[in-house]
Amino acid sequence: MKNFKSILITCLLALGGLTLGAQDIHFSQFYLSPLNLNPAMTGVMNCNIRLVANYRNQWASVLRSNAYNTYSVSYDQRIPVGRYDYFGIGGTFWGDRAGEANFSTLTGKLSASYSKRMGGYRSQANYLVVGAEAGVAQRSIDFLKLRWGLQHDGEGGFDPGLDSQEDGFNRDNFIFADLAAGLLWFMVFDESNSLYLGGSFHHLNRSNQSFNSNDEDLLYSRFTFHGGGEFMMGDRFGLVPGVIVMSQGPSFQVNAGTSFKFLLGSRQSYQAFQFGLWTRISNKIESGVLNDAAILSTRFDYENFSLGFSYDINVSPLRTASNSNGAFEFALAYKICGLERRGVYCPNF
Repeated sequence: MKNFKSILITCLLALGGLTLGAQDIHFSQFYLSPLNLNPAMTGVMNCNIRLVANYRNQWASVLRSNAYNTYSVSYDQRIPVGRYDYFGIGGTFWGDRAGEANFSTLTGKLSASYSKRMGGYRSQANYLVVGAEAGVAQRSIDFLKLRWGLQHDGEGGFDPGLDSQEDGFNRDNFIFADLAAGLLWFMVFDESNSLYLGGSFHHLNRSNQSFNSNDEDLLYSRFTFHGGGEFMMGDRFGLVPGVIVMSQGPSFQVNAGTSFKFLLGSRQSYQAFQFGLWTRISNKIESGVLNDAAILSTRFDYENFSLGFSYDINVSPLRTASNSNGAFEFALAYKICGLERRGVYCPNF
């Protein structure tokens, strides 16, 4: 078992430095990271300004101080246009560090959207939203901390003095541009019931990701489809289902589940608590699919303040080394409504 764990840790470290260069970050609480989900989500809210912060820590039980860490902060706001429509503008900054080789990505991006009312009236309407974003990213890695197959002695040991393959790289960091676009459709039935569907296309320009300036390794484009809604089943209880499907090169992932919503406050003071059960399914690179994680989530809303927490229980074959410990996340959102309100506009993301 000890040798198995050592081999697995080595594989995870290598993945952190190499393979994941072609795969984007993801949050289990995707519904609390709207601008990372779809640029068409920019400014889509029932208030005027939204501030969001996210943090994710993964594989700490195996990698300890080398666990994968991802953080994101965003700001967006809506701007009324005419009687019913809206512009949305926003900005996002996120960072990610993976594995012992400190494979890191830093990204800053600006996004914009336009929401067009397709039908309905003040408290019951449906909208079509188009969005786009542009940004700059930096990727870096510490070559000296990489481990290569040629440096293993065949008996479970590792000798950093043996020949490596580091000579194949000649730049340990680079900067590239990144573009994305998205669409969103939603229908609001009343203040507590809604439905939405969306899709986005990230990495339109497919920038070169090779750490060798003489080679070309294009970043895979990512296609994302997502949907969900909020459906009150009574005065105090409702269901908040959601699903996200992401496809990027050889990688495929589905997150799906439902949160159970309980209203706690009065009409004068909005308070709600949610408890969610979710699952994440991904593909094996060669063939087939696997159930990667079961996700438990909670969320507390108080007026314009939202606090979310989730924990991923690893159920894949890696659970032998991880002891079923996957990842935990925190999410924090705050909305500033101001004086301008024009009735119910969108779902309560």
